[in-house]
Amino acid sequence: MWRTAWAQALANRRSFVAQMAVMVVNDLVWIFFWQVFFRRVGSVRGWTVDDMMVLYAVLALAVGLVLGALANLRFLGPLVADGELDGALALPMDPLGFLALRQVSPVSVGDIAFGIGLFAVVGHPTPARTALFVAVTVAATAVLAGFLVVLGSLAFVSGTGGAGDLGLSAIIVFSSYPINIYGGALRLALFGLIPAAFVGSLPAQLVQHPSPGRALLLAGGVAAFGGAGWLSFRLGLRRYTSGATWTGV
Repeated sequence: MWRTAWAQALANRRSFVAQMAVMVVNDLVWIFFWQVFFRRVGSVRGWTVDDMMVLYAVLALAVGLVLGALANLRFLGPLVADGELDGALALPMDPLGFLALRQVSPVSVGDIAFGIGLFAVVGHPTPARTALFVAVTVAATAVLAGFLVVLGSLAFVSGTGGAGDLGLSAIIVFSSYPINIYGGALRLALFGLIPAAFVGSLPAQLVQHPSPGRALLLAGGVAAFGGAGWLSFRLGLRRYTSGATWTGV
């Protein structure tokens, strides 16, 4: 199924590459901004320009994997609200897995290329750091995917699919900045309510400053939000009402 989705996305290779390039240019603008910013201020609450580059490498790759390679997760809410899961439920495979792998977004695949390239250029890669970078990025991807599935599953109850875009915008914005600039209740919310800390700052800190405590905290985030995503979707299916439509979702 995933091979078919990639084949469809690559059917027009020029368009695919052009859309990827647009996202890479967009990402480069942010890197230019942070390079200029840290040259002027030096550091922000212990975060240096190298820390920010690793954060953006992890964030870009995780976002690219979820929104690019698993693009349908972003649209799970509208699919549920419009009663368009019929095609997935009729297949001899897990419906959530089918939905996740069914579509590839060329624009967001640009984030995948950018995240890998950024770490290769400025992340000081060594075999150990590269393995750690891959591990924390997989964890960040799982948290982000689980969070989007939870938001999409709200449509089983609310009947509307708008929560996904709002939540996605919030988690990407908060993940783009060091967790240290937030304080009090907001910092706690970024670990529990909107898990931005698990997608950006915590994985980057693990690459830059490995510690068992941070690793356990990240693993706990993966278990919590990955499990919440799977459970919310399974429970939501019990409430699903068919839209009497046959669709390739």
